[in-house]
Amino acid sequence: MSSSTKFLTLKTCDYKEFVFDKAIAVRSQTIKNMVEDNCVSNVTPLPNVDSQIMTKVIDYWKKHLEEDVSKDMLMEFDKAFVKVHHLILHALILATNFLNDKDILNMMCQEVADRIKGKTPEEICKEFDIKNDFTPEEEEEIRKENN
Repeated sequence: MSSSTKFLTLKTCDYKEFVFDKAIAVRSQTIKNMVEDNCVSNVTPLPNVDSQIMTKVIDYWKKHLEEDVSKDMLMEFDKAFVKVHHLILHALILATNFLNDKDILNMMCQEVADRIKGKTPEEICKEFDIKNDFTPEEEEEIRKENN
């Protein structure tokens, strides 16, 4: 694909293809670099991103490229965007890190920080479904080391 082609086709790890305007895709620094280096083929694989997460990312890109959207509307969109189950939050962080979209990545990391702020370790584990695999002795040793 030459860099003058207007549309890109991205294929997620679950084999779903997304065809959209290159102007949207280049919000991803990874994709932008691939386009500039002429590394984009007819279908560009995204081995680290599934279709559910790619759909959310594309929705974000499209909303942020709309010209008639007010700043307040974007803020509301962003607030709703981050209010997802922690597994989706985690997948979005991994995907946007791979895609190198700093705007989404920073927003998602801020959401994680907001979710853990002021919580005890036990509350954080509950929030993110983290199972404690330490023995009571190991836990006590860690507490001693960190006090």
